[in-house]
Amino acid sequence: MANIQELEKIASQVRRDIIRMVTSAQSGHPGGSLSCTDIMTALFFKEMEHSPEQWNRSGKERDIFFLSAGHLAPVFYSVLARSGYFPVKELATLRQFGSRLQGHPSVEHHLPGVYVASGSLGQGLSVAAGAALSKRLEKDPHHVWVLLGDGETEEGQVWEAALFAAKHQISNLIAITDRNHQQIDGTTEQVAELGDLKSKWEAFGWHVIEADGHNMEAILNAFAEAKRAGKEFNKPVMILMNTVMGKGVDFMEGTCAWHGKAPKPEQAEQALAQLAETLGDY
Repeated sequence: MANIQELEKIASQVRRDIIRMVTSAQSGHPGGSLSCTDIMTALFFKEMEHSPEQWNRSGKERDIFFLSAGHLAPVFYSVLARSGYFPVKELATLRQFGSRLQGHPSVEHHLPGVYVASGSLGQGLSVAAGAALSKRLEKDPHHVWVLLGDGETEEGQVWEAALFAAKHQISNLIAITDRNHQQIDGTTEQVAELGDLKSKWEAFGWHVIEADGHNMEAILNAFAEAKRAGKEFNKPVMILMNTVMGKGVDFMEGTCAWHGKAPKPEQAEQALAQLAETLGDY
């Protein structure tokens, strides 16, 4: 498994993949993909128990990951490819007609690593809760992980799932919120004023952890604490990862402007100059 320095190098390459994919397609969502890159890298290259070579949609006897915020497909596809689920060169086909790499993850083309289609926000936590409950019933000791955007938590279904998971004490469920404070048309405070998410999730019966979503050591510590706390308190766990929208590219950081806008070639060149090529571009 990768150490912290190796994870940081992988994350840099993943960010390059995101910029190159979205620029080539002239479509996609770079901002949120960049903000959760460190989280996704730590999860797929260090934390999760998974086997790309033996993947199947049953998810039995392994950790499962669901991307609830389906528009973050660029980062999802990059970590899947870089960890061996499909050829890295396929990243060049993002959003092309006939490609397995749809704008939002799809199961239609049987892309390894994708358990369910996601795109309509707010649904992933419900799916993850059901999968985690199934694992418990089957006495499978593995965890189910799910990533949500913070703007996504404005969806009512998120909180229905939160109630369900707490009621049934689904302690093998670990949810992560990418808390970058941005959404499609403003900050989360301007749009819906999410307020104190920690208190909200605790009020719904969850154990809550807060961490720096750009510090690899802090991320890994949060993952370890989440697994321990779920077992100790018999509760589902929410990790609120504090992140920066567009992290790694100075002109994309801290603004909703790059939520769903692709950079022009000259902007991509400027962005790539800030991100080290560590594993080789596809």
